[in-house]
Amino acid sequence: MKTDLQHFMQVGIVHFMAFPEAMKGDGPISETVKKIVTDDFFSGIEVTRVNDPAERSKVASILESGRMTIGFGAQPILLSNKGDLNSFDPEKRQTAINLVKGAIDQAYELNAAKLGFLSGPKPEKDEDRALQLLTDSIIELSQYARSKGNLVLSLETFDDETDKKCLIGSNRLAVEVAKEVRVVDPTFGLMLDLSHLPMQRETSRDALMIARDYINHAHIGNCYIKDKNDPAYGDQHPRFGYPGSENDVKELTEYLRVLLEIGYIGEGSRNVVAFEVKPVGNESSDVVIAQSKRTLVEAWARL
Repeated sequence: MKTDLQHFMQVGIVHFMAFPEAMKGDGPISETVKKIVTDDFFSGIEVTRVNDPAERSKVASILESGRMTIGFGAQPILLSNKGDLNSFDPEKRQTAINLVKGAIDQAYELNAAKLGFLSGPKPEKDEDRALQLLTDSIIELSQYARSKGNLVLSLETFDDETDKKCLIGSNRLAVEVAKEVRVVDPTFGLMLDLSHLPMQRETSRDALMIARDYINHAHIGNCYIKDKNDPAYGDQHPRFGYPGSENDVKELTEYLRVLLEIGYIGEGSRNVVAFEVKPVGNESSDVVIAQSKRTLVEAWARL
């Protein structure tokens, strides 16, 4: 497509994946946030916890000055603490809910518009009960978020048997949950990630068509699932075209084509399509980001 892709979407990036040293919330996070904000290719950024209040204030100031569309990722907080929003143990489930409530508080401090999170692990049995518990947890979180402002929640769908082994999981199951939550919170939606689709055993067309009425955020990236001994194996989000991996220009082009078809992106759209890419081994974050931008430009030109 010859028209400038920036007129059809807001291009974003998951900061804490591109710069994984920031994932735990420590260190000079503002320095790498500033790298993204000063790159005018990007109008969106997703950050996660910033543990030091002074550093958090500095990050918030940079993001506001840069006029960025801000997302907050609660996924690292849940994963690092083994938080399970669908746990059969009431105490464990409440702990996970409280972790996300803390993330919601920080999201408001950073003036984020949207917060992403994930389900807990897929149980060995009684999946229906787990789905209901997850739905109950999300409704509680939605009510908490809405009591403080207009933060939009987005449930990201993951793999259910390769790496994270999440309850959600299949995009069809995600839609079932979203239908129930939207009775209480009509703004709630789903986050689909091109990186996860090969692990979910779904094509871009199948997944996006299933979720078309519920998708409120999109990630683009890659995965490697051929050899468990490779450092990029699983949900590691290697660069596009990583040797033996699943996604490159062709797959990204198809994903964008279906996003256009379902109306998630289009002329004048302000919806975010965000890179989720991570350096492997000694790769440079800056190089991986630059390669990702070139990949998107090439895929867009093929539409």
